[in-house]
Amino acid sequence: MAKVIIFGVQDFAQLANFYLQHDSEHEVVAFSVNREYLPDDKSFEGLPVVAFENVEQSYAPADFKFFAPMSPRSMNRLREHIYRQIKEKGYELISYISSKATLFRGTSIGDNCFILEDNTIQPFASIGNNVILWSGNHIGHHSTIQDHSFLASHIVVSGGVTIGESCFIGVNATLRDHIKIGDKCVIGAAALLLADAEAEGVYIGQATERAKVPSTRLRKI
Repeated sequence: MAKVIIFGVQDFAQLANFYLQHDSEHEVVAFSVNREYLPDDKSFEGLPVVAFENVEQSYAPADFKFFAPMSPRSMNRLREHIYRQIKEKGYELISYISSKATLFRGTSIGDNCFILEDNTIQPFASIGNNVILWSGNHIGHHSTIQDHSFLASHIVVSGGVTIGESCFIGVNATLRDHIKIGDKCVIGAAALLLADAEAEGVYIGQATERAKVPSTRLRKI
């Protein structure tokens, strides 16, 4: 059990607080943000919010740990920046792995990971540091997800896939087996990748177009 400070005061921080309270042995004791974003009453979810610039004065790194499950905004650069700043202050970062996720003994998972319910992580897969797996993903055997990447929901990562650093993968994307996704790739919702993706690539699935027939003329539904 650790006493934990969560970075942020928005949706992701609220979710992290809920999961840690209801599905972990950790105790959330405070939130922290950069001074310019401090709420007027310096509180959130009934707990104190402290300026990140001097958080160690009130919560010493020897006694408290951090958790920073942030959004993938700016291609995960902000998430990586805050992660590194927390490390530089001497804090250890926890990971949260849902009790409703499926994984096997010996699975390698780094720090500051946020792994939500109904993820299936098969044997011999490896998850790096500061990785977010939203709910309902399949991570195939012998696959590797490198640091700072963000996977949305219901993604199929087949066996032997390597996903590089700071990637974003959208809902319902499918990656075939034994391909490599370069660093900083964006793979959009419902995209299908059948071959390697070079670094900084953008892959967008086809959006469904509206039919020419209006719903009022449908005979069956």
